[in-house]
Amino acid sequence: MPALYKSFTMDLIDVDDSVSSVSINSTASLIQPIMYFVSSAFLLGSFALQSVLGRPAFDERSLVQERQSSVDSFIKSESSVAIEQLLCNIGSDGCNSKNVATGIVIASPDTQDPDYFYTWTRDAALVFKYVVDRFINQYDAGLQRKIQEYIASQAKLQGVSNPSGSLSDGSGLGEAKFNVDMSAFTGGWGRPQRDGPALRATAMITYANWLIANGYTSTANDIVWPVVRNDLNYVAQYWNQTGFDLWEEVKGSSFFTTGSQYRALIEGAALAKKLGKSGDNYSNIAPQALCFLQTYWISSGKYVDSNINVNDGRTGKDANSILSSIHNFDPALSCDSATFQPCSDKALANHKAVTDSFRSWNINKGISQGSAVAVGRYVEDVYYNGNPWYLATLAAAEQLYDAIYVWKQQGSITVSDVSLSFFKDLVSSISTGTYASDSATFKSITDAVSKYADGYVAIVAKYVGTDGHLAEQFDKNDGHPLSATDLTWSYAAFLSAADRRAGVIPPSWAGGVAAVPNQCGTNTVAGSYSSATATSFPASQTPKGGVPTPTGTQTSTSTSSSSTSTSCPIATSVAVTFEEVVTTNFGDTIKIVGNIAALGNWDTSKAVALSASDYTSSNPVWKATISLAAGQSIQYKYINVKKDGSLTWEKDPNRTYTVPKTCATNATKSDKWQS
Repeated sequence: MPALYKSFTMDLIDVDDSVSSVSINSTASLIQPIMYFVSSAFLLGSFALQSVLGRPAFDERSLVQERQSSVDSFIKSESSVAIEQLLCNIGSDGCNSKNVATGIVIASPDTQDPDYFYTWTRDAALVFKYVVDRFINQYDAGLQRKIQEYIASQAKLQGVSNPSGSLSDGSGLGEAKFNVDMSAFTGGWGRPQRDGPALRATAMITYANWLIANGYTSTANDIVWPVVRNDLNYVAQYWNQTGFDLWEEVKGSSFFTTGSQYRALIEGAALAKKLGKSGDNYSNIAPQALCFLQTYWISSGKYVDSNINVNDGRTGKDANSILSSIHNFDPALSCDSATFQPCSDKALANHKAVTDSFRSWNINKGISQGSAVAVGRYVEDVYYNGNPWYLATLAAAEQLYDAIYVWKQQGSITVSDVSLSFFKDLVSSISTGTYASDSATFKSITDAVSKYADGYVAIVAKYVGTDGHLAEQFDKNDGHPLSATDLTWSYAAFLSAADRRAGVIPPSWAGGVAAVPNQCGTNTVAGSYSSATATSFPASQTPKGGVPTPTGTQTSTSTSSSSTSTSCPIATSVAVTFEEVVTTNFGDTIKIVGNIAALGNWDTSKAVALSASDYTSSNPVWKATISLAAGQSIQYKYINVKKDGSLTWEKDPNRTYTVPKTCATNATKSDKWQS
């Protein structure tokens, strides 16, 4: 049976960084959850005891380096789990998405307590914005297929009449969620929610821009634009009406919604221009939305009141505002405060106000100012008694990573009266002013903020679920996962934060810093709406420079963008699933170790843990999927790591295997324990 998962504080954690990796290019193979923390927890038992009882004291720099190394290891391990589980929640071939319509994103596989087995327009859009960003950063035909299926599914979903309305006047686009077969959800709910169309437009516009940049303008025009146009027309018509916030609880005006609407209008106008269409309605209304965005700022408290035009009895300090900042991140805007860019003085002051509001929770007791805490939605929250959310805690980290990126790009940091309190928590001697990148203060700030950001990721690492699974929440008293399991948005939030930490930045969207009008307007434009019927994408729409790596499709272009070939490319890497049949006892962990780096170079401390997720008494199988070079010859063995850290090797001889060198990007090697 699989071993139990155990959490360690991040001062002691040394997460096994040799977890099996998953080929991004083979999305069809991403179906088995990876059991990875177990081995490091058991093997570290003696080290943890030494750490508590007799480890020599470290200076601050050593502690920072240890924290960074721990976060590095966690991110490396969790990244494989996160992309697997995210794709598992997309129909119809995701491992958690059987009987889900193609291209539809489920919020969670849970069907009760709580029932999240639906698709939310907002969640799906945020998930696919990450997928599109990942695809643009590294071409992957498997992800491209998912993106195309998502766009096709949304074209159909837009035409489904629902309790919010229909497509005829656009009102139905404000419906928050649908059944997984794309039929209308008719139960009671917070309606309408006006962020969904804006977020969906942004995800699709990002892909449309990639198509245009790579010579596929006709696809962007004929297939993507009709879907995007409906959403943009909705935003232009309904942006100034109240609706329910992203947490689906408060009917009023939401900072997150307004920020999403402003971005969609700006991007929509730019896309319309590229396609030779009129985007005047969008470009004329966008400044009004930007002007309205400023009204959420509470200058006396130096924070964003995330919900206005409502009497909800809250302070307004809400992760809503941090999420808005990171989802509207554009490095080209530098530290623009009007759009609440992550490094702007307003966004940093707000970050402090929001995160500090959670310091009273038991899980955060004793944590000093300037150190990361577990972050929830808002401190007055009562849903599941109000707890930290993984995605909110990760958003707090992501904003800081964004800020560091821009500071380094622009070569300076400005501390204003507005942001001074944020910086003082981290560098107590700081004063207002601008600090150049060659100054000692600049380095002190960036080092401190980097450590602070890593602290939020470390909290997620500390309270992550079994085998790296991310739920919606974790308990504010003891940190155990709560509410919906395998929340798709949680995985997207982790992957996005990890990318920003690594300096992987999404495409620019704003087209330059915009001036805020002196007086806010309230104009709207009634739009025209029609179902998008062209939803079949042409084959082989690869990057202009050719396919950089083999993918999981059977059709690919040649290296020239002007010609195509129906023969598949020879894979350079293959996702090999190792299956080991062996009967184990409670607390055992099967690992694979071999003569190459991916298998630990025969170092058992770097062996790759297999997953027992499919283990049964009749089929005691352990599995791990590892990306290996095509044609590579390897030697390997399996080991059984006991609960006390001791291990047993299977009998000789060493196993040998040559990775297939064909068009296929997946392979399976089935073994039985040698005894």
